[in-house]
Amino acid sequence: MPKISPFLWFDTQAEEAANFYVSVFPNSKITSVSRYGEGGPGPAGSVMTIGFALDGEAFTGLNGGPHFQFTEAVSFVVHCEDQAEVDHYWEAFTTDGGKAVQCGWAKDKHGLSWQVVPNILLELMGGPEKAKAQRVAAAMMQMVKLDIAGLKAAAEG
Repeated sequence: MPKISPFLWFDTQAEEAANFYVSVFPNSKITSVSRYGEGGPGPAGSVMTIGFALDGEAFTGLNGGPHFQFTEAVSFVVHCEDQAEVDHYWEAFTTDGGKAVQCGWAKDKHGLSWQVVPNILLELMGGPEKAKAQRVAAAMMQMVKLDIAGLKAAAEG
């Protein structure tokens, strides 16, 4: 068990969100569910917290009420090996109520922000060639979903 893990506050949709995330990421599962009892702040029998693992990383969702909302100040980065992975996660996060933002950022239907990033982006922006990194960064800033072919073309100049 990691010493630090994300704890996500939802209004009433923690279970729905956990099931969605588990369906999107490989090697993922629901690990625990606790329910409100009589006299709790939520309806008796409804989910209070739900534990889930996304590709082995532990998360907890809480149905805590409408007091807090997600903002882009916190996001999760999904590192992708290839364009097929980028497309898979992008599609999952931006459809059915999700929203494409910019530069690989997407907000899912539950309001959580994700950065869908191909690993090659860091390679193309790293290294000693400052002009190459600037071209790649400029191309990325024009994209909504990141496109590996477009990033590589920008790197080549």
